Amino acid sequence: MELGLSGRRALVTGAGKGIGRSTVQALHAAGVEVVAVSRTQDDLDSLVRECPRVKPVCVDLGDWEATEQTLGGVGPVDLLVNNAAVALPQPFLEVTKEAFDRSFSVNLRSVFQVSRMVALGMIERRVPGSIVNISSITAYVTFPNVAVYSSTKGAMTMLTKTMALELGPHKIRVNSVNPTFVLSTAMSKPSLSNPEFLRKIKERHPMKRFAEMEDVVNSILFLLSDRSASTSGSSLLVDAGYLTS
Repeated sequence: MELGLSGRRALVTGAGKGIGRSTVQALHAAGVEVVAVSRTQDDLDSLVRECPRVKPVCVDLGDWEATEQTLGGVGPVDLLVNNAAVALPQPFLEVTKEAFDRSFSVNLRSVFQVSRMVALGMIERRVPGSIVNISSITAYVTFPNVAVYSSTKGAMTMLTKTMALELGPHKIRVNSVNPTFVLSTAMSKPSLSNPEFLRKIKERHPMKRFAEMEDVVNSILFLLSDRSASTSGSSLLVDAGYLTS
C-alpha cells in the first residue's frame, strides 16, 4: 500500500534505539525528512551513518527547559512520533521518588510538551498533521514491578483522546500504538529474561507469538498516513490478541 508520506517532515523521539530507530529508518526510506531526537549522541551518530538525510537532535526530554530550547528551532513538522520512554521496574512497595519522577517526566510530560510545540506550529501554518504516541498493552493490563510504567501508559491513553478532541478542529489527528512485548527491543529484554516467565507470557497470546518490530512500525506508518484519515483518538493494539485472553 502506497502511504504517500514522501516530502513530509517528521519528528521522532526516542530515535536512537528500538521502535524509534526502526521508525526513523522506515520514514527515511519512504522519502520523509526526519528529525531524530535522542539523549544518546552515539546512537544518533550511527543512525545518521545509516540514514544520511536524518537531522539528529540530542536532548534529554526529561529536562523541560532543555527540551523547550532545543526543539524550539527544529522548524516545521507534519508528523510526530512520541516514542521516548524509560522503564524502571520496581515493586510497588519499593518505588522511589526518583524512579517515579523520571518515568513521568519522560514517558508522559515530554509527550505533552513536544506535542504542544508541534501542534502550535501546525496550527500556525494551517496544515493538517498526524501525531502517534507509542504506548503499550500495559495501558490496559499490567505485570509485576511495572506499576509506574503502567501508570504512565494508562495516562497516555487519556492524553491521546484529549489531544484528539481538542486538536481535531485544526485537522490534527492523534492516536496511539499499543504493542505487546517486542523481543528485539532493549526495553523488553529485562522483563523476559526469565525463561519460564517468557514461556507463560507467550502462551497467553492467542497467536502464540510476540510482536515483531515490523508489525509495530507498519502500524505507526499507517496512522501517520492519510490512509487513516478518519482515525483519531484511537489506540491500535499490536498485541497478537493478548487482551482477548
